[in-house]
Amino acid sequence: MGSTGSIGINALKVIESKPEEYRIVALAAGRNIDLLLKQILRFQPAVAAVSEGVLATSLKGKLKGRSKTEILSGSEGFREVASLEEADTVISAISGAAGLVPTYRAVEAGKNIALANKETMVMAGPLIMDLAKANHVSILPIDSEHSAIFQALQGHYREDLRRIILTASGGPFRDVPKEKLEIITPEEALKHPNWDMGKKVSIDSATLMNKGLETIEAKWLFSLDIDQIDILIHPESIVHSMVEYRDGSIIAQLGVPDMITPISYALSYPRHEETGLPALRLEKVGKLTFQKPDMERFKCLALALNASEMSESMPVVLNGANEVAVESFLQGKIGFLQIPRVIEKTMEIHESFSIDNIEKILEADKWARKTAEKVLRGMAN
Repeated sequence: MGSTGSIGINALKVIESKPEEYRIVALAAGRNIDLLLKQILRFQPAVAAVSEGVLATSLKGKLKGRSKTEILSGSEGFREVASLEEADTVISAISGAAGLVPTYRAVEAGKNIALANKETMVMAGPLIMDLAKANHVSILPIDSEHSAIFQALQGHYREDLRRIILTASGGPFRDVPKEKLEIITPEEALKHPNWDMGKKVSIDSATLMNKGLETIEAKWLFSLDIDQIDILIHPESIVHSMVEYRDGSIIAQLGVPDMITPISYALSYPRHEETGLPALRLEKVGKLTFQKPDMERFKCLALALNASEMSESMPVVLNGANEVAVESFLQGKIGFLQIPRVIEKTMEIHESFSIDNIEKILEADKWARKTAEKVLRGMAN
């Protein structure tokens, strides 16, 4: 799910390198039908889905006589791909809230999940984890930070855990004076110093919202209290995260900054298989540095932590407002520092309510987006 994005492309590299172990039975993508066409011709899946009917028609025309792959479209198509009988594992890599329902349907259908879509856990963490437990399926993280935590937890008693430490690169603006952040352009914000990611995740990394979303994800994925999660800025992106135990021991997972590693581990768990990546040479890295994040500079991170503490529908609203604000920034409609202002104002207006089913989550998400749009219009006037 999300085969044409950066995670999807890397996942297919891992799968292609081990044809004796993995077989693609379905692909789903948004609008990049040219790349999806190449992927279909390479992997010959039984089914593929795209976001819109007109794109499906175009793709069918391009594929005519070249593949027997059935082409589906829209939310129904995504749901069918997510619950396809032949699949045993679904890689959830659709960007943003759009990945929630397909991931939920996959868990409902008894599929193991390799999870890259953090918004699924931000919006519906308790529901997803309860459903996974009831259906006896595993949810293995693909995010480098959550994969690091997952690896550092292996072989240890959970009651011995004191806290986890999520590391963050700090994005491209960690050392930029705050007064200069007002004039940051989308092009500048997309230039991440360490990672090659999609546009939305790159902006989230620049605002540190990404780390806030990862904190909420970790809370549910590893059954933690929010005060058991700390965040450190680590510009080198070598230590992907750490787990501290109550005797003072800290177990860290290190590696070169490449998503191939966590993807491979999620698919091959509990094995660590060959990936072809270069070895980490610490003598060449030289030094590893850490510092606490500046909550004034990174207001989005503070908002995410507040939403996590408030719980109920507030994380859903945080996420929906953020997606609207990020898209507006990418379109040049608002400035970089207006992103957290839109989110904060939307959260202030929201009256939080309890979440006990997927319909309520979608209701909160819809409300957040409509309200964030109103906030944006208010800023423009």
